[in-house]
Amino acid sequence: MADYVKVALDAMGGDNAPVEIIKGAVEAVEQEKKIKVFLVGKEDVIKEELKKYTYPAEQIEIVPASQVIETAEPPVNAIRSKKDSSIVKALHLVKEGQCDAFVSAGSTGAVLVGGQVLVGRAKGVERPPLAPLIPTENGVSLLIDCGANVDARPSHLVQFAKMGSIYMKNIMNVPNPRVAIVNIGAEEEKGNALVKETFPLLKECKDINFIGSIEARDIPAGAADVIVCEAFVGNVILKLYEGVGATLLKKVKGGMMSSLRSKIGALLVKPALKQTLKSFDLDEYGGAPLLGLKGLVVKTHGSSKAVEIRNTILQCVTFKEQGIIEKIKESLAVKEQE
Repeated sequence: MADYVKVALDAMGGDNAPVEIIKGAVEAVEQEKKIKVFLVGKEDVIKEELKKYTYPAEQIEIVPASQVIETAEPPVNAIRSKKDSSIVKALHLVKEGQCDAFVSAGSTGAVLVGGQVLVGRAKGVERPPLAPLIPTENGVSLLIDCGANVDARPSHLVQFAKMGSIYMKNIMNVPNPRVAIVNIGAEEEKGNALVKETFPLLKECKDINFIGSIEARDIPAGAADVIVCEAFVGNVILKLYEGVGATLLKKVKGGMMSSLRSKIGALLVKPALKQTLKSFDLDEYGGAPLLGLKGLVVKTHGSSKAVEIRNTILQCVTFKEQGIIEKIKESLAVKEQE
């Protein structure tokens, strides 16, 4: 049997499930022979959807789950009461070592709670952060945290900085990642209580390349490789990024179609513009891993289409090959007790 990277995929989670989720899974196994996807969810629904495709059958397996956790449900109660849900069953596959990773576009709260309760935090990790890649002028930066820890403490942000540096070194091949903390100014004395307490702690870290504060307007220019903040700020940054990007795209398209001259010009610049806009499409960079767990848990947007699901599944191969989980444990100087 092939030595697959095994990914448990929540087939029922997200606004476009199961159609786009299953399409993304099929595209992933067609592109990468070393992946095996376990589609977790309602068996009859998944089977019916898979009939649309021709794919390597040995690389996709169905794991039946009769329940679905809805976005509006209280996460803790849902994880406890819906034992046969696609999220819970998929997380158990990771916990039990049957799968290397879990991917979901479903309830963010349920994924965060389930990841910590079922998969569990690696020893030494205080809080696991969600860490998406965001496009910049120079490539991408890692935004950490974007949704897991609204009430973070300074020690949490220091760990986020360390985990983010490991991610950028090993996944994105950035030799000496620049780490910055989100602030309302460049001066060290600026910021709220959390930023003021965290700043000197980051300065003292010898194992990260801390460059100081970063203002939100400098993030798209790629002024830092790892952008550290608590989840409230990070989520606002991420959502504003998405909203501005969508609005600009709409305005550009509208301008190009406004007259005959602009339509002719649009035909000439279309190839270059398409490539440029693609580099600023968040879907191209996969999901946000919940770093610091004993296993790999990745959350994608609730509105994910097949392209993001595919890229997120492919992302899991790099995570396993680079041993990110083990490197995070080592960086925190705490060995997992067997």
